[in-house]
Amino acid sequence: MSGIAGAGADAGLGAGSGAGAAARVSTASPPAQRAFAALGDGAFHSGEALAGAAGVTRSAVWKSIESLRELGVQIEAVTHRGYRLVQPAAALDAARIVAALAPEWRPSLRSLEVEWSLPSTNAALLERPAPPPGECDVLLVEHQSAGRGRRGRHWLAPLGGSLCVSIAASFDPLPRELSSLSLAIGVCTLQALAARGARGLQLKWPNDLVTPAGKAGGILIDLRAESGGPAHVVIGVGLNLRLGAQDRAAVSTTGTAAVDLLSVGVDPVDRNAIAAALVGAWLEGFTRFAQQGLAPFAAAWRDADALRDRPVRVLAGANERSGIARGIDATGALLLETPDGLLQPVVSGEVSVRVQPT
Repeated sequence: MSGIAGAGADAGLGAGSGAGAAARVSTASPPAQRAFAALGDGAFHSGEALAGAAGVTRSAVWKSIESLRELGVQIEAVTHRGYRLVQPAAALDAARIVAALAPEWRPSLRSLEVEWSLPSTNAALLERPAPPPGECDVLLVEHQSAGRGRRGRHWLAPLGGSLCVSIAASFDPLPRELSSLSLAIGVCTLQALAARGARGLQLKWPNDLVTPAGKAGGILIDLRAESGGPAHVVIGVGLNLRLGAQDRAAVSTTGTAAVDLLSVGVDPVDRNAIAAALVGAWLEGFTRFAQQGLAPFAAAWRDADALRDRPVRVLAGANERSGIARGIDATGALLLETPDGLLQPVVSGEVSVRVQPT
């Protein structure tokens, strides 16, 4: 394993009250990142302590706090006590995530990095050289300014209340069922979250994590392949860990009802532990998928199928079809039972599926 980065050795703003819970953030990191890491434990930290630990002025600390508020972070300020996050959220820390991985999966990890702000983790990994087959690169970001969902939709991710992570891999030879990789990753994600306490999560074909009340997360796959060469695949996963009323309202403007993982039993505070569980599950999943395709994941996917036996509309460009969702076939295509009783496979990446009212 090489290239593990994103967590410096300096404590940065972590000094002061409750500093043991703060992520290790380099003093070269943006001031807002250092402030966020120091406040992650939910305890009060005085402006003086924050300034002294970072080697900056009280005015610089205040500006960092205001910049975090502009990003939607709720911060309480009390005279003679200092600042605290209204909702504790551990800052992402690459070293802690790697340390929490099972030893057998660490050799599969070429790099794992945490960035403070990026337009898109998927786009960033696609610009980099692909990892060799059998190894993966992982990129997490605290603030994603231009995250994407399917069909070009914007993905909203509140700072501290979400996880935005992408993982890059290469396949050589190209798996026959590469189009079903999002289903396999969906199963891995669901199982990792279940191990963290999630109950009642389902998978909505082809790439959403949902409950009956709304969407908890999404998966986006980007592929770069050249003729005769290995396929460079980047999978982005966005998860709602904790959503406030304003966050839900913002998501609703996109036409989607959002739920968070807190509502289904996942403790959202230790985001590093959640990230490690996900990364470990994905590393194992990539290995199994490269060897066996969708088959090892199919039964679990069918058990979690949120659409099975429900009436749906399938939209593909200007075309629309209606029918009953009847699960998936061996390649991961959605099986649509048409009104005349025929089963039509629907290929991932070309359609949007919406549940019709019964």
